[in-house]
Amino acid sequence: MKIMIIDDEPKMGEVLGRALRREGWEADNFDNPLEALQVLEAAPNEFDIILSDLKMPQMDGIETLERAKNAAPGVEFVIMTAYASAQTAVESMKKGAFDYLIKPFAIDELKILVRRIMETRSLQAENTQLREQNEQLKDIVEDQFRMDNLICASPAMRRVIGQARKVSRKNATVLLRGESGSGKEVLAAAIHVNSARKDGPFLKINCGALPETLLESELFGHVKGAFTGAEANRAGLFESAHNGTLFLDEIGEVSPSLQVKLLRVLQSGEFQRVGESVTRKADARVIAATNRDLEQMLEEGAFRQDLYYRLNVVPILIPPLRERRDDIPALIEHFLRKHAVKSAEAPRRIDSEALRMLMQYGWPGNIRELENAVEHAIVMCEGDTLTAEDLPLTIKAAQGKTPAPGGISVEHMTLEELEKIAIQNALERAGNNYTRAARLLGVTRRTLGYRMEKYNIAGKKDCVEGDE
Repeated sequence: MKIMIIDDEPKMGEVLGRALRREGWEADNFDNPLEALQVLEAAPNEFDIILSDLKMPQMDGIETLERAKNAAPGVEFVIMTAYASAQTAVESMKKGAFDYLIKPFAIDELKILVRRIMETRSLQAENTQLREQNEQLKDIVEDQFRMDNLICASPAMRRVIGQARKVSRKNATVLLRGESGSGKEVLAAAIHVNSARKDGPFLKINCGALPETLLESELFGHVKGAFTGAEANRAGLFESAHNGTLFLDEIGEVSPSLQVKLLRVLQSGEFQRVGESVTRKADARVIAATNRDLEQMLEEGAFRQDLYYRLNVVPILIPPLRERRDDIPALIEHFLRKHAVKSAEAPRRIDSEALRMLMQYGWPGNIRELENAVEHAIVMCEGDTLTAEDLPLTIKAAQGKTPAPGGISVEHMTLEELEKIAIQNALERAGNNYTRAARLLGVTRRTLGYRMEKYNIAGKKDCVEGDE
């Protein structure tokens, strides 16, 4: 920290200089503002602070301030004056002064002011750095979530990415379906980044992680005193996501009473903060996700039909990892590179036996489980190549299990997969007659239709939709 002192009284400058130098700061004294400005113009980045008297014969402090700011825009300027007035303060602040001191002032007052300037400059530098980092991070995130950069080696995922690319160009509500860990949040982020709203916020919330009252406050905000702990007004996620995207994960966990309020904001963009009667509006695109059977919840009355149709404008079903095994090698390579960057190490490789075991495993936890398995293997690996011995015990123990139809280990089949196979078998046994197939399954035709849509089971052209 280097300080320039300009005062036509040399003794005053010497006193101030000595006091500042005792604090460990550099200080240069000038009794002529013209000479001081010549030094500043020759080295505009050398000084951090200028302390200047207001009344000087060669040039007053206001003109010195103007010329100093032209020569070194980043320097902080402090006016010292025995003739302080409101007009002087206003004029100096308008010209860019940081503050002013009224003579006579205590040395401690000067030290406090200098430290305040130092803190302010430090915060400004930190904010500038954070802005630059955020811009860099934004570029990285946008590049990461570009549709072309998403891993989709399998035909199933190529279809999903194709749907996401189309819907990203529109403003429609999207409902992402799929098992836990299958990549719903990543796909939601990709839709946002590739949309016209990409410069707006992308906010997300797990609706199943909060109790009803707290979830309502998080979504819509609250006013001071609305409930215990509401110590100030607070905007909710719908307000904060204005002109951006709000990702509602686990939408099937929302209570019936809160579903009514969600329906309102989806229909009209209108909502009220908790404890407030004022109606507010926000323009936030909603992408919802669930691994719940919403159709079953409809029949049970646990999920509103009108909200279901409002959310289900564009449904996208993300297949589980066991149905997109062609993506596994590319995902493994991605996780190996990701870990290498995070740990500043050279990327590891994986041998053929370990890859074979990962390709054959059932992956009940989907991509999240795969990433955890790769990280486990990296930790256990003592060389530069992951081997079968490095894999988690669950994967090694699953080897040799009797596979179910389609090559999937029974131990790792989910209820949804068993249900999908049952529907396909029933349709085949019923000769593609929907009513007969529904009777074989013990469900209504409406439920069968929901399930076929959910699992993307296309009816054949000769499929009979009427009764027998």
